[in-house]
Amino acid sequence: MTMNLNSLAEARRAAASPLFADLAGDIGASFEFFPPKTEKMEAQLWDTFRTLEPLAPRFVSVTYGAGGSTRERTHATVARIAAESNVPPAAHLTCVEASRGEIDDVARAYWDAGVRHIVALRGDMPGGAPYQPHPDGYANAIELVAGLKKIAAFDISVAAYPEVHPDSDCVQSDLDNLKRKMDAGANRAITQFFFAPESFLRFRDAAAAAGIDAPIIPGILPVSNVSQTRRMADMCGTVIPAWMVSLFDGLDDHPAARQLVSATIAAEMCRRLYAGGVRDFHFYTLNRAELSYAICHLLGMRPVQPAAEKAA
Repeated sequence: MTMNLNSLAEARRAAASPLFADLAGDIGASFEFFPPKTEKMEAQLWDTFRTLEPLAPRFVSVTYGAGGSTRERTHATVARIAAESNVPPAAHLTCVEASRGEIDDVARAYWDAGVRHIVALRGDMPGGAPYQPHPDGYANAIELVAGLKKIAAFDISVAAYPEVHPDSDCVQSDLDNLKRKMDAGANRAITQFFFAPESFLRFRDAAAAAGIDAPIIPGILPVSNVSQTRRMADMCGTVIPAWMVSLFDGLDDHPAARQLVSATIAAEMCRRLYAGGVRDFHFYTLNRAELSYAICHLLGMRPVQPAAEKAA
């Protein structure tokens, strides 16, 4: 979908008025968590979830460690959300180091727990080793999507890469791979994080030109730790602009200031995406609520439901 006249008018208005003035509050958000390793981390995750829950996210997803290393903790976290909240949970599922039978069993267990949404990924090998399909497993995300659709009527999200997947040889092959995932039955794509809104907008338009008409949701990572973000970016081929790195210079001993800078950078990027017609955002929370909540608030989102558990 290219930028239409309404989007151009919105872009002009954004440039001529206070950046976040009079937004309609018409965005949707989803939030991503990672499974906790300790009781303290579990408490923090649940506090984060309860803080974001009143925003009525479209869904919340829980990641899966390399090689399926967090399989049980991922399942426990997703099952608890399904049991105790009205927010739809999405479970990450990968192809790595598991047979088709093992993956199918995990998928059926999710369905039995009331989980209807799967984020289907090829996944990464432990230790950063080159990807190697399991001899009896799904070779890639395309096969995984097709396999999940045979098990049950899952709602399936897949990954997309505005700056090209590190294993792809060119932009076109990356788009072709995304198209095949959609043709296999995926319902939407969620992008890897990026730091230049034009990267996403160009990718969205290229995907549309390639015949991909399913929603593509930008993945937003509010940065509060540059070194941690650089490690993550190096793994997935994301470019961190020099201007952004320089804004965090000198803030190592000022965590509150880092939070303010992080929120400002991410919110401005989301505002520019909004001006380009984007209305759905997926936030990589790193199990902390404040930055994502603040950005959603700036974009006009307000609580619409109490943070109450499901009735027994």
